[in-house]
Amino acid sequence: MERASENRRPAVGKPVPGIGEMLNRRPPLRDINNLIGAPPYPSAIAKNPMLEKSGKEEQKRALVGHRPMTRNFAASLTRKEQLGHQDNVTDAAVACIDPQKKLIPDDTVDDDLLESRESLDDITVDETERDDTEEEEFMMDIDSVDSGNPLAATEYVEEMYKFYRENEETSCVQPDYMSSQEDINEKMRAILIDWLIEVHYKFDLMDETLFLTVNIIDRFLEKQVVPRKELQLVGVTAMFLACKYEEVSVPVVEDLVLISDRAYTKGQILEMEKLILNTLQFNMSVPTPYVFMRRFLKAANSDKQLELLSFFLLELSLVEYQMLKYKPSLLAAAAVYTAQCAISRWQHWTKICELHSRYTGDQLLECSRMMVDFHQKAGAGKLTGVHRKYSTFKFGCAAKAEPALFLLESGASGAT
Repeated sequence: MERASENRRPAVGKPVPGIGEMLNRRPPLRDINNLIGAPPYPSAIAKNPMLEKSGKEEQKRALVGHRPMTRNFAASLTRKEQLGHQDNVTDAAVACIDPQKKLIPDDTVDDDLLESRESLDDITVDETERDDTEEEEFMMDIDSVDSGNPLAATEYVEEMYKFYRENEETSCVQPDYMSSQEDINEKMRAILIDWLIEVHYKFDLMDETLFLTVNIIDRFLEKQVVPRKELQLVGVTAMFLACKYEEVSVPVVEDLVLISDRAYTKGQILEMEKLILNTLQFNMSVPTPYVFMRRFLKAANSDKQLELLSFFLLELSLVEYQMLKYKPSLLAAAAVYTAQCAISRWQHWTKICELHSRYTGDQLLECSRMMVDFHQKAGAGKLTGVHRKYSTFKFGCAAKAEPALFLLESGASGAT
């Protein structure tokens, strides 16, 4: 690559000749003498094909200089040759009449002007050829603003999310796993998770902790039959494990005993902790909707309003058992898509969002409509923990935003 670039770079002290200089260059005597004996009329000049061809090739090489020969640049050279053809014929005719007469350059030709026009044409051609490539690179590069932030891991963030997509199936459960349970059902699961969302809010825990807690509960219930009286014990223990994995400051076991109204002892919580870890084979590293949500919000160039509304819709989906049929990445993408539609009041899903989420608006529409329905009914019924949480000023009163009801229309289609 370095050798190629050196070949294209003009030598120091030897500037590349401009178009004006090349068109007005004085021809060698031997070229003029080749025309002796030709009829003294411009229309009757007998051309030497080999001489003309070699002259054009030399001129093209000089004009090209260090530039690559593209189709557009070749076309511009051809146009210039056609425009200069008549002047070249006239000069040749004069040389035939008086072989000793030197061709004097036309002082009226502005070399700088010709060179500036050529440079402008070159820049325009190059920019046109690079438009598609630069747009694609711009669409893909959403991490440039974080290039100086070591916590953003911009050097390998794409590899991370490639790994998440390849392994998100490991965090999923069968959407009908509750059929194997004898004493609990999906309504009891919804009550438990709605209560844990309130506990999570009171302890002021990180968002990652909540999503990992719900994931641990579902994966454990899929593999282990649990009696009704121990369901809450599974919930508080799952949150205890998620805190150990995600939090800097972990709640003590006594806090969990108090929050569960002393329904369980410290020993029972520790025993359940061992049972859950053994059942899940100590696998706490799974991609939850949270990791995808952060990436898709970044692709959407989100503000605080979009972020809070997206998380509100996603937490509403955590409570609903029927949403287990969707992969974590699709849940996160649908939450961002639905929130954008609710804010803008039209179907909004950009090419950048589609590129990074790997989902089109049409693919998200089914899940998005379900989220709109949850949003519409969030303040009603008995399970209102998420609605109360996002009705506070701390969470921007996101629950009070108008739902995107137009997505429920049967004629709605994916966004562009």
